[in-house]
Amino acid sequence: MGKATGFLDYERKNAEAQEPLVRIRHFHEFHTPLSLSEQRKQGGRCMECGVPFCQNGGMLGGMASGCPLHNLVPETNDLVYSGNWKQAYERLSKTHCFPEFTSRVCPALCEAACTCNLDGEPVATKENERAIIEHAFASGWVMPKPPKVRSGKKVAVIGSGPAGLAAAQQLNRRGHLVTVYERNDRIGGLLRYGIPNMKLEKEVLDRRIQIMEAEGIIFKTNTDVGKDIPAEKLKEEYDRTVLACGASNPRDISVPGREGRHIYFAVDFLTSVTRSLLDSDLKDGSYIQAKGKHVLVIGGGDTGNDCVGTAIRLGAKSVTQLEMMPKPGKERSSSNPWPQWPRILKTDYGQEEAIALYGQDPRIYQTTVKEFKKDKSGNVKKAVIIALESKKDEKTGRMSMVPVPGSEKTIAADLVLIAAGFLGSQSYVTDAFKVKTDARTNVWSASGGYETNVPGIFAAGDMHRGQSLVVWAIREGREAARAVDESLMGYTNL
Repeated sequence: MGKATGFLDYERKNAEAQEPLVRIRHFHEFHTPLSLSEQRKQGGRCMECGVPFCQNGGMLGGMASGCPLHNLVPETNDLVYSGNWKQAYERLSKTHCFPEFTSRVCPALCEAACTCNLDGEPVATKENERAIIEHAFASGWVMPKPPKVRSGKKVAVIGSGPAGLAAAQQLNRRGHLVTVYERNDRIGGLLRYGIPNMKLEKEVLDRRIQIMEAEGIIFKTNTDVGKDIPAEKLKEEYDRTVLACGASNPRDISVPGREGRHIYFAVDFLTSVTRSLLDSDLKDGSYIQAKGKHVLVIGGGDTGNDCVGTAIRLGAKSVTQLEMMPKPGKERSSSNPWPQWPRILKTDYGQEEAIALYGQDPRIYQTTVKEFKKDKSGNVKKAVIIALESKKDEKTGRMSMVPVPGSEKTIAADLVLIAAGFLGSQSYVTDAFKVKTDARTNVWSASGGYETNVPGIFAAGDMHRGQSLVVWAIREGREAARAVDESLMGYTNL
């Protein structure tokens, strides 16, 4: 695949990013893709390694190794190298619904498992995919594909995030009549309001939704199933229902002063900014303000980083980001060998921008909040933070992070954003459909399956597996669609 000596002949090249101090002036995507001729060389770096771990998608060391969608990575890279762009698009489409999304927001599990990554730079598979899909759109190859024959079966999909959209696309192409319900004012779920514009321009989402509408999928916004529409009504109207509502319960922190004003969940902050951007380019001012404020972000994951980048663009005076876990090393440890996901230090775009603007990395490791301090009006003004250390629980034998006595510090914080992850599905939906949940409030299904304890009700995405990546949500949506189709027809060719 590719060029046999390509990984030796060509250096890895990535799309060029705008300088941090330039890109923080806007909310647009800030990478300039390589030319198609240069991208072909990147495809040529894919060697005939024999065992393509990149497309495995299995679990190693508690983390996915390779693409959960099982994209045919070496074959696709070879087609990029040979310049067969249309065939590359068709090959990619066999396993992937929305490469334009993952090629922007996925952490590239495929590249982490690339054989070239064992002793060098991995193949730029993520950017190869982006080149494929963008060239396909530009060339007019991505066209609506309405089914030639309808089955007469009706399916409701609750939630329009990546899992819901993937399930809807697959079921519609099989010939079923699909209606997608979304409680927000626009379609997209996490893709719309959970991921900032600088990572995923909403025009990219809108063009795909327009194609899906042209294929016959019905989208209904501002409709909160379980509140606006009873679950029993949907059961009567539809032959099957897919729950894809996400893991939308944000994890809170319980410390003195938590009730103070200007303490928000990260998802509410990001949603308010994106909605204002889409409605008025921020001119309406109806978003959570960060200008001139000392912003404290609690959480070190992707959402925390997105809060850092967004707060900077809104004019924050300073940004501090707390991470409970120890600072990772720059190199793999002996207990974290390839092709496991590398647990090493990564500096994402938001942290890069904070370093450029404020002169230092915003992250403080092994630290959490002990208390919030408020002014007379109830506004949060400061945070007492405390260091953590790893200790073994004598009863359970588990290691946990515990506070270090006497390590308290007080920092300025007049806007606090809690980005501590999500706990699972929301009870009003699961109660409405009477579906069983596990200890983490994820919707239960038999092992390896997607149908819940209620016949005809299926679950997919974060609501089913817990908080995870967009690529996993797409896989869940596709597999749930297959299960629904088999349930309806007695067999499936999805």
